[in-house]
Amino acid sequence: MSAASIAALAAELAAGRRSARELAEDALLRAERGAALNSFIRIDADGARAAANAVDAQRAAGAAPSQLSGIPFAHKDIFCTRGVATTCGSRMLRDFVPPYDAQVVERLASAGAVSIGKTNMDEFAMGSSNENSAYGAVANPWDTARVPGGSSGGSAAAVAAGIVPFATGTDTGGSIRQPAAFCGVTGLKPTYGRVSRHGMIAYASSLDCAGVLARSAADCAVVFDAIAGFDPRDATSVARPAEATLALLDQPLAGLRIGVAREYFGSGVQAGVGERVHAALAELERLGAVLVDISLANAHHAIAAYYVIAPAEASSNLARYDGVRYGHRTAQARSLDELYSLSRAEGFGSEVQRRILVGTYALSAGYYDAYYLRAQKVRRLIANDFAAAFAEVDLIAGPTAPTTAFRLGEKAGDALAMYAADVNTVAVNLAGLPAISVPAGLADGLPVGLQLIAPAFAEARMLNAAHQLQQATDWHLQEPAA
Repeated sequence: MSAASIAALAAELAAGRRSARELAEDALLRAERGAALNSFIRIDADGARAAANAVDAQRAAGAAPSQLSGIPFAHKDIFCTRGVATTCGSRMLRDFVPPYDAQVVERLASAGAVSIGKTNMDEFAMGSSNENSAYGAVANPWDTARVPGGSSGGSAAAVAAGIVPFATGTDTGGSIRQPAAFCGVTGLKPTYGRVSRHGMIAYASSLDCAGVLARSAADCAVVFDAIAGFDPRDATSVARPAEATLALLDQPLAGLRIGVAREYFGSGVQAGVGERVHAALAELERLGAVLVDISLANAHHAIAAYYVIAPAEASSNLARYDGVRYGHRTAQARSLDELYSLSRAEGFGSEVQRRILVGTYALSAGYYDAYYLRAQKVRRLIANDFAAAFAEVDLIAGPTAPTTAFRLGEKAGDALAMYAADVNTVAVNLAGLPAISVPAGLADGLPVGLQLIAPAFAEARMLNAAHQLQQATDWHLQEPAA
């Protein structure tokens, strides 16, 4: 059952062949057997059993279950969970136990899904390899000497290893899509504002999005329907009528216009990655889609703009961790200045400190106009490029990441090389658009991801294309030999 879809598990539960408690116990056992991956920061066995027992009791009492009732899953450790430590992969929040649930946590609990624990992640979602966690690096199930991608690497590895059928994630510059590509799973980043950020620990508030990693686009659609919706507690939440996402999955692709962005196939794209993505595009064409060559002229500015804007917002958001109100507090301080500086030096890892410093510099007097304001202007140009492209096409496609998963430690000493791993994903966040990474086969034995990008609030159209591709291929069904 490790690789079973949500629909298959729901059918087992509905037929009485399995109970929610049995599924939870299976997932807990798989998590224990997969401990070497380090994909979990915390297993909540007692909470999982209690939730599963409650689902079984409701089903026995005749309650109508949702499609997620009794399905085990995992939360990225960035979502606040009442009574369960939420650390964001950082020493700063090692002992933080939230008194409330994030909106995503509430919605999945209301749907009856059973969380078995919190997955590992790059500290405060800052990273592309999951090597920046205070709890150690996560290993890629396809090759444990390689990274799973980041920052949602723990969630991606847990799904790829068959521990859970889906896991939550967050995406600020590709942190769902890039690990999905590296681990051979499907990763959905919704439109900014479509899923509430309430209770999701902030990195860069104008970029952060909650989403999901699962085996397939169909499974992502089920979870998306459960977590999407307006939330008055989130000032950026958008009130829109719910789409019939699942009902639209089986629409044929005849006439669908897919723009192939030439900038996403530049010199940095690994040969095998380009070949697999072109093969996936050819399959979409065979299914009736029309491929259109397009240009996103300002795409090459996306990395530079992102790594000014995101650190600037992080500098502001992380100022709250000062050793006074909550979070790590140094025992060595002899003055208020030392309390601030030592608490932050001890609590934050090197990558978080680097981004805070970069962001503070970009926002400082004399540099704001030269860096932050200019980056925001470039952000508008990038959004305009997407808007112009979507006047001609329905979706935009390209490789999710320019390479397959790199080796652990390979880029740890080169921050610029690490940042370049996000070259094809950050522009989507700058424009606030939805995107999905779907498996496109293997290159040299490692997974490759195809990225599909849609206009704002067109998740149903994007999921439909991804689902049709997966109905015609078996790339999303391939599993790591281990």
